[in-house]
Amino acid sequence: MRRILVTSALPNANGSIHLGHLFEHVQTDIWVRFQRLVGNECTYVCADDTHGTATMLKAEELGTTPEAMIESIRAEHASDLARFQISHDNYYSTHSPENEHYSRLIFERLEAGGDIFTRDVEQLYDPERALFLADRYVKGTCPRCGTDDQYGDNCEACGATYDATELGIPRSLLSDATPVLKKSVHYFFDLAKYHDFLTEWLSSGTVQSEVANKLDEWLSTGLKAWDISRDAPYFGFVIPGTQDKYFYVWMDAPIGYMASFRNYVDSDATFDEFWAHDATSEVHHFIGKDIVNFHALFWPSVLKGSGFRTPTRIHTHGFVTVDGTKMSKSRGTFINAATYLEHLDPDYLRYYFATKLAPTTDDVDVNLDDFVARVNSDLVGKIVNIGSRCAGFINKQFDNRLAETIYDDDLWNEVSGSAESIAQLFEAGEVGRAAREITRIADSVNQFIAEHEPWKRIKDPDRRDEVHGVCSLGINAFRSLIVYLKPIVPALAGRAEVFLGGDELKWEDAETPLLGETINRFEPLLTRLEKKAVDRLIEASVETDDVNTTEEEAADEDGPHISIDDFFKVDLRVARIVEASEVDGADKLIALKLDLGDETRQVFSGIKSSYSPDDLVGRLTVIVANLAPRKMRFGVSEGMILAAGDDDDIFLVSPESGATPGMRVT
Repeated sequence: MRRILVTSALPNANGSIHLGHLFEHVQTDIWVRFQRLVGNECTYVCADDTHGTATMLKAEELGTTPEAMIESIRAEHASDLARFQISHDNYYSTHSPENEHYSRLIFERLEAGGDIFTRDVEQLYDPERALFLADRYVKGTCPRCGTDDQYGDNCEACGATYDATELGIPRSLLSDATPVLKKSVHYFFDLAKYHDFLTEWLSSGTVQSEVANKLDEWLSTGLKAWDISRDAPYFGFVIPGTQDKYFYVWMDAPIGYMASFRNYVDSDATFDEFWAHDATSEVHHFIGKDIVNFHALFWPSVLKGSGFRTPTRIHTHGFVTVDGTKMSKSRGTFINAATYLEHLDPDYLRYYFATKLAPTTDDVDVNLDDFVARVNSDLVGKIVNIGSRCAGFINKQFDNRLAETIYDDDLWNEVSGSAESIAQLFEAGEVGRAAREITRIADSVNQFIAEHEPWKRIKDPDRRDEVHGVCSLGINAFRSLIVYLKPIVPALAGRAEVFLGGDELKWEDAETPLLGETINRFEPLLTRLEKKAVDRLIEASVETDDVNTTEEEAADEDGPHISIDDFFKVDLRVARIVEASEVDGADKLIALKLDLGDETRQVFSGIKSSYSPDDLVGRLTVIVANLAPRKMRFGVSEGMILAAGDDDDIFLVSPESGATPGMRVT
């Protein structure tokens, strides 16, 4: 029996659980449930990532303490994840006594080993708020191209990267004050010292090959010392021996894995069985590719230097998109877990995610039409259908009792003989391939039942034994398929277990048939997924009537930066407004009919505060022509017109005279 500790990346305590979090936690949970199903000891822990300036400022904005705010969010996160059947053994917080203990211990060991040093750092400082400004809290003029209003690390106009201290005319986003340069002593971890260790560790199978290749770029260009401190005011843990220096959030966040586990187990001895430098138990981290450098460079080096074991394996996945684009609040595809649960069964999403899972860092797209089709075809039409169509005969014709023998050895061997190969796929993270193999087997079983036509042959008294054997085999095949699916759709599996007699199914049960046993009456296990329900979910997830996404939403959804390649994907066209009217029930919207030269479009735009419909007719404007149509409660908006300003003063972007409808804007 293997002893395994598993973690998912820590959700940040600044918002609700959404599709991106759910994808990772479902992926992790499937692997964890499989390990438990085959008999391994597998503990699954996680926690909220709570520290940092953002937490401090958010709590201040809400008029509460950081401690009260993060505990409220932690409770919400734990509840949402539990309702998606995520089987955490412990869901904790990085702001905990255990985390502070291990953070201090690790720092002191690193310091004693000569891995910690200090040096002066010059940063932008907000004199009004009396705090140092992270890159996201300062804007100014790009030092490369001169574009105004750019963030402190990257220019959206030219794509340049730079230090915030290089910005021209900087301003604090917290107070609008002009920052000043100020020196401060910071603590650094000597990451470069671990170059050789990391080179060997990354090539030993601890990460996927594409991750190792990506991280090799860091190694080949030379590792730099890692700044592990932040100045007061800050919400976090004070660095030992100081009064105004705090651990940077990425120093103590991964230590939260250790802390959550220690909070769960009953002794230091049990903790050491998993975390001591010579521990033989396994530790597996599931993370997104955006944080791989922290988990596969900094984290193993810190563990190595402080005398703890390093992870057995880091499982890295890609991002989640919806209908081919990044999740969007304005399009209703930035879906929170709580909103989803108001409309749909969590097993639908768990299964669909499973069909997409592979041990790669490729991004995963949730295509809403495919989502509906796949759930209805596979889960309802193939898997559940086997149990439903066979149970009717066993319940009504044979007093709920299964046959004493297997009717067709070839089919049973195909079903039961797949247990080992499917187990290997689960172990390797090839869950999508496992799902395809399970549905392939279901196709064989459904074809077998269709060929034997029990609904016809039951009418012949001489063929009752045949019908009994065929339907009993169908029930046993269904039982095996449920075993294979149990890590993916645990709620459905639980209902199926009740139907099959109530015993909790283990992996080995897929290879052992029920012969002569009594089953319960069949009750509906899963209903079809209706497209209307998905549409209602999307509509409920839209956070604004305005089709123009605000700067704040864009930063929340996609980050503040795009590449020049992303920009070139946008098709901007000149359009003439030929009709304009107010929209009943909408405070901000005007309905526009636009002439693009060779076609007309309907667009809803949130410009009512600055324009009346009569003033707009005949004007030229610019439309994003290749934006996916968005269904609103007022109708379908077929693009987005460009405007500048805020809620009170909005100005349409218009081309110079001489432009004609349909002309490409470059």
